[in-house]
Amino acid sequence: MRPTLDPEFYYLSNFHQALNWLQTRYADLLLTAESEFIDDFFDQPLAAQALLVRMIMRKGEHFRASKLNYNEIGDTLTAARPLLAKGWITDAAEMDIDTLSNLLRKDEIFQHLDTGPCRKTAAKTELLEYLQANYPHSSPFKNWCPTLADAVFSLTISEMCDRFRLMFFGNLHQDWTEFVLADLGIFRYEPVELTPDSRAFRQRSDVDAYLHLSHCREQFDAGLPVAEVLALIHQQPYDNAFLLARRDKLSYRLAQQLERESDWAGALAVYRQCHYPGARLRHIRVLERLEQRAAAHELALLASAAPESAAEAQNVERILTRLNRQLGLPKACKPTTAPVNRIDLILPKPDSGSVETAVLEHFSSADAPVFYVENGLISSLFGLLCWEAVFAPISGAFFHPFHSAPVDLHSPDFYTRRQALFDESIGLLDSDAYIEKIQRTFANKLNTQSPFVFWGLLDQALLTNALLCLPTEHLRAWFRRMLQDIKANRAGMPDLIQFWPKERRYRMIEVKGPGDRLQDNQIRWLSFCSEHGMPVDVCYVQWAAA
Repeated sequence: MRPTLDPEFYYLSNFHQALNWLQTRYADLLLTAESEFIDDFFDQPLAAQALLVRMIMRKGEHFRASKLNYNEIGDTLTAARPLLAKGWITDAAEMDIDTLSNLLRKDEIFQHLDTGPCRKTAAKTELLEYLQANYPHSSPFKNWCPTLADAVFSLTISEMCDRFRLMFFGNLHQDWTEFVLADLGIFRYEPVELTPDSRAFRQRSDVDAYLHLSHCREQFDAGLPVAEVLALIHQQPYDNAFLLARRDKLSYRLAQQLERESDWAGALAVYRQCHYPGARLRHIRVLERLEQRAAAHELALLASAAPESAAEAQNVERILTRLNRQLGLPKACKPTTAPVNRIDLILPKPDSGSVETAVLEHFSSADAPVFYVENGLISSLFGLLCWEAVFAPISGAFFHPFHSAPVDLHSPDFYTRRQALFDESIGLLDSDAYIEKIQRTFANKLNTQSPFVFWGLLDQALLTNALLCLPTEHLRAWFRRMLQDIKANRAGMPDLIQFWPKERRYRMIEVKGPGDRLQDNQIRWLSFCSEHGMPVDVCYVQWAAA
């Protein structure tokens, strides 16, 4: 049994937890060298373990020994010896002048390198340009600066550690600081029951494929031509829906870049094979750019008959209107939409603050307070009511203790996999039970990470007014709409909400400043609210002349 560490080694204790996790859940996916590393790591002296983890958790791969000073570790050189012997770090890594200059202070550069005509007052960028031109080679630190009484230790296991991090978190955007943030209470996570089978990857090739796609994205961001990136990402087939979705997302970005380069034929070829949300709409628009109107019309009709989202349906309707006119076809019947009430205001331009704040202050009163909520209120009420459904321990939804949302939150089957739980929660709206449930969740889960609850926005005053004034039939309609398309329908709600507590009624207000106009997602929400008899106004503001 591995010993419990003193609190000062909190970061090492967290790393132990991660390695134990990997051994428990990924033993069948670990290479021999990786399994041996984990076993060997626990056999090293405590100071050596701690030093290695400190280096792993810092940015970069090269560290000056003089900068690795930690009281709990003691002498850095002594702690480093076992790590050097294992080959996990090295003091002889080859480094170019860019790497070296990042390790040296400006005065040390002048002391240990030939800086030619550069004066000590020169900017470091100017100095680096000279050094790059005159030092094109790479060499170990000790050769660069033989008289400097310091050493540079370089990690040799960064790639393996990144693989461990990916296997633990199921992504590369989280890192080991998640443990620390949770320990300090900065982030609070919902505890979800995890089994030994709770893991992101089922086979070793999935891990390799994820890393390959991440590398391709990095290459694209670094400027690799689209054609070369496309060749890289299509090297192998995937039978994993998660990986296919990641590849489609990258393909979509590549096609967008081809559009920016006016390579319409290239973009069309990518969109034809891409299933990322929005790709079909871009496919239609590229066909229009290529003046292939008949083909665009045919695909638009397919999209209109079975739209992937409300956003696609809205855009395809406009496209069909345009294409029908160009092709000499009858006009498509436009669906009628309920009108939205309009308010026009002329207000003094404030010295500071937003136009939304100006409108809030104009309408708000003691008997009818106005709150700035935008997308936060309805989403928060949904998240509080449906907390158990969102964080249900569904297979493939949670891999580790630091999830702020289920992995499959934006998957098409997110709702259907939890339908009974969501239906049960929304069913509480049939009585006053939902009020007690929301208030209880608000108190018990305060500041716990959630994809729906905006803790910085929601306070007791706003919550009390909302539960008093928002009719259950409106809540039910909003919540059902969110579940239809979580990614799209969590945005676009009106900016402000006003309550009349004594009358138990409300209205929402979308604010538009001078020159501003409604966005598509806002139009969809306003139409939905109007169609369901929800009081909503659009307030257009002009500033009064000085």
